[in-house]
Amino acid sequence: MTTGSAAAPMGDRDLAIGVDIGGTKVAAGVIDAQGTVLASTRRPTPSHDPVEVAEVVVELVAELRQSFEIRAVGVGAAGWIDRDRSTVLFAPNLAWRDEPLRQVLADRVGLPVVVENDANAMAWAEYRFGAGRGHSDLVCVTVGTGIGGGIVLNGLLHRGAFGIGAEMGHMQMVPGGHECGCGNTGCWEQYASGRAVVRAAREIAAESPEAALRMLGGRQAADLTGPDVTAAAQQGDPAALACLEQVGHWLGQGLANLAAVLDPSRFVVGGGVSDAGELLVGPARTRFRSVLSGRGHRPEADVVVATLGSAAGIVGAADLARS
Repeated sequence: MTTGSAAAPMGDRDLAIGVDIGGTKVAAGVIDAQGTVLASTRRPTPSHDPVEVAEVVVELVAELRQSFEIRAVGVGAAGWIDRDRSTVLFAPNLAWRDEPLRQVLADRVGLPVVVENDANAMAWAEYRFGAGRGHSDLVCVTVGTGIGGGIVLNGLLHRGAFGIGAEMGHMQMVPGGHECGCGNTGCWEQYASGRAVVRAAREIAAESPEAALRMLGGRQAADLTGPDVTAAAQQGDPAALACLEQVGHWLGQGLANLAAVLDPSRFVVGGGVSDAGELLVGPARTRFRSVLSGRGHRPEADVVVATLGSAAGIVGAADLARS
């Protein structure tokens, strides 16, 4: 079902549709040139079949175009997108391999289409309209089940030579550490993500159940989720706070590593785990400052929480398509 304001003739408003394809849902929205969501709609992701997913995107675009004059469509997907923003080279959660998504969709909707990595789209949205405004060099880190990211340098989205840059979650942090789904071990996202929060919580609950009573809420340790831990931490539960502090420590370590290479003026932390706010970002900021190379003798980047929330993906994708 579509939500948002009713439409009058809007050809002068430079409207684009942004689409965010995730493992469980496909969200779409009409976005104006100021980053405002004028209408939005969503459907469950039907399957891992690229044909069915594309069909859902086509249906959502058609639904939104009934009331708005649209200039272009931007699509954000969790995967590696080629440098031409047309082909999904690899999308593990959707089982896409070398999928020519831009051409498939453009042929169906009859509009210009741009395909972008979802974290890049989120970073661009925060740069243009959110917590990154006024910072021409920034790094966005999305902390969810894993870690994604986007980089803006000198006001331009940095995608790398092959279009698949900013996969920062797979920097190796701990040689020989936890196994990662990418095939390596010790990746950053194994220590500073929602997965890491849950692992830490379950370890505490297994070792000291009495210390985790509030966090467990009468359930078994195996049933704990990241939102459970965040909720308990927000209520002051010491065990849950310890989990977020541990993950924040690793998050800050990775930010310091990125600062040594990229030297941004701001880090923007988004994704589901960022709902913990300062309970996560506070420890990350402390660790970042304590291990930053040249600390005390150089300008220091801000570390802030993203402001656009779940709309960032569609806002960024639409703005990239418009431009």
